[in-house]
Amino acid sequence: MKLYSKRRGAISLIIFALLFAFILFTAIRGFGYEYSGSISDIKLGLDLRGGVSITYEAVGETPSQQDMDDTVRKMQDRAYGYSTEAQVYQEGADRVTIDIPGETNANKVLQELGTPGTLIFCTSTTDIAGTTRLDGNDIEAAQAGSDSENNYIVMLTLTDAGVNKFSEVTGELAGTGNPLYIVYDGEVISAPTCKEQITSKTCQIEGSFTYEQASQLASYIRIGALPVELTELRSQVVGATLGTNAINTSLMAALIGLAVVILIMIVIYRMPGFAASVALVFYTGLIIVLLAAFNQEITLTLPGIAGIILSIGMAVDANVIIFTRIREEIGLGNTTAGAIQAGFKKALSAIIDGNVTTLIAALVLYLFGTGTIKGFAITLALGIVLSMFTALVVTRLLIKSMYALGMSDKKWYGEKKPAKEKNFLSKKNIFIACSLAVILIGVGFMVGHGIKNYALNYSLDFVGGTSTDVVFNENRTIDQLETEVEPDVVEAIGSTDVSMTPVIGSNEVIIKTQVLTQEQRSALYSMLEEKYNIDSSSITYDTITATVSKEMTRSAILSIVLAAVAMLIYIWIRFRDVRFASASVLALVHDVLVVLAAFAVFRWTVGSTFIACMLTLVGYSINATIVIFDRIRENQAIMGQKTDLKSVVNMSITQTFSRSVLTSLTTFVMVLALYIFGVTSVREFALPLMLGIVVGAYSSVCLAGAVWYIFRTKFAPKKAEEGQKKSGKANK
Repeated sequence: MKLYSKRRGAISLIIFALLFAFILFTAIRGFGYEYSGSISDIKLGLDLRGGVSITYEAVGETPSQQDMDDTVRKMQDRAYGYSTEAQVYQEGADRVTIDIPGETNANKVLQELGTPGTLIFCTSTTDIAGTTRLDGNDIEAAQAGSDSENNYIVMLTLTDAGVNKFSEVTGELAGTGNPLYIVYDGEVISAPTCKEQITSKTCQIEGSFTYEQASQLASYIRIGALPVELTELRSQVVGATLGTNAINTSLMAALIGLAVVILIMIVIYRMPGFAASVALVFYTGLIIVLLAAFNQEITLTLPGIAGIILSIGMAVDANVIIFTRIREEIGLGNTTAGAIQAGFKKALSAIIDGNVTTLIAALVLYLFGTGTIKGFAITLALGIVLSMFTALVVTRLLIKSMYALGMSDKKWYGEKKPAKEKNFLSKKNIFIACSLAVILIGVGFMVGHGIKNYALNYSLDFVGGTSTDVVFNENRTIDQLETEVEPDVVEAIGSTDVSMTPVIGSNEVIIKTQVLTQEQRSALYSMLEEKYNIDSSSITYDTITATVSKEMTRSAILSIVLAAVAMLIYIWIRFRDVRFASASVLALVHDVLVVLAAFAVFRWTVGSTFIACMLTLVGYSINATIVIFDRIRENQAIMGQKTDLKSVVNMSITQTFSRSVLTSLTTFVMVLALYIFGVTSVREFALPLMLGIVVGAYSSVCLAGAVWYIFRTKFAPKKAEEGQKKSGKANK
């Protein structure tokens, strides 16, 4: 049986080689007149590249905390227009700071964002306060656009309360020729007339606008929907919080990890491993090109890198599932061609179910998440789609082409004899007891720490802290700050939770730490004066709120819960058995709780990357479990209902054991390289991720099948129980 003719195989390889070269060239150098689409075009976050930082101050009396909270939330929504990784936080009692990654022109951002002020809609300019009918809080969104005749307009979306107010005032003004004044900070910025009463949630402002005028009006309306009037205090371009050293070491770690994974694949799987390695390099180049192409929508940060690492692991996993199946078919006596065909066919359901389940999770995280969660979801979803494409299309093309060109001997593919069943279920009680013990220990530590202070070791990302502005006598890069200044700051305040950001074009450095006591602040000032000869007048400080807001934390928790529910429903439908779905989700919850326990016991810092770590576990754990459950489903059909259920589960885990170990190993290697070669902040991110990979493999092999078996035997349908009893009597 021939998969490809020799001619077709040669043509396919030539076409792929040309495409491969084009993708790699574009990823490294760029394409076209402007050489766009390369790795240098990827938009990096504040942690990797820096950006613009703008601080606003409330006008007049100090506003209430509720008004400040509302202002921060609404400014965050606007900042997301630039990047989902933008951060907005309160500084002191009456200031709001916006950090927008990837931007280098503060004046441009200020002009586009607008000067925050008060916005009202009124029917008279002589008695503005008395004739106000709507204000900025009644506007949900405003943006520039064009109508069917290509005239520029401003499109408004009203809140539910705003719809009623707008309907009432437009009903009064319709046909009278009297305008509805839009007043911003006491100045009329537009005065449209109403042709008819408007009762819908959306409407548009027409006029002889240029696009710039329409955009500016929309900007004023958006920025005016604030409970607090703000004025610009300062704007500056800040450097990366991790520095070029972090980027370079992370890239080096990724290359080393990828090289080790390729070596493992070739050594274990021979020719198919080589094909998968080529496909993996192609995948890497392709994802770089797409990240660069969509740099307006995707900002790459450490959580985004986590999504890419996870997708690389899943790309390897798909290939491992296929190659294991091919070897099994050869071991059963099938021809090489037949084994290749059967291998891809039998692996398809596990690959699709595993990847679609994770894709559903990514979709839910994107729809209901905010900020960092959205960035993670986008890169994860992109990686999953590409990994499925490379495994099911590129790897298949390469294997079939090389087979057609003469690599048809079984020695190129390997052979796997039928596995000897291992009794995993005999240890299920021990596995469950150990897991419960670890989780309970974690709960105990959290309760103990919670009584004294915080249950977990939250960083300033979660609990806020102190921002200290220092003007050094000379300019210092972020790498110099990390290696020279940061250790001194850590020693002075007695805490490792320190973030240092240089202000571009000046000697100013922003040092963010936990909330400092008077004693810690004095120690910090003394150290800066004595060691760096900095006058105390060049040092200012203020309290800042958390950059990871309560809303974002709630959003993360809600996203994970909804993702788990969505995955449960999908697995239930696909496997037609809620017990498969329940066991999968319980294994996932187990992984999250065990890693959480480690954070509590070892007091690992819980920062913004903590959310990314937990989200990575959600995607990784469920995929490994699906592969085992897919094999259980298949073996049930092959072995028949009379076969001992325990034997079915044990055999399924045994058959997929090598896949579980190898996939975990390759993903672990990628993260381990980041841990070994990365800077401190990268290591803090990589360490719990490595634990999560190990825990995910453990739960899939040792717990998921066992939990399903318990559910299946304890909650079996009555008809199935009666059938098993009759079968037992017949056997006697």
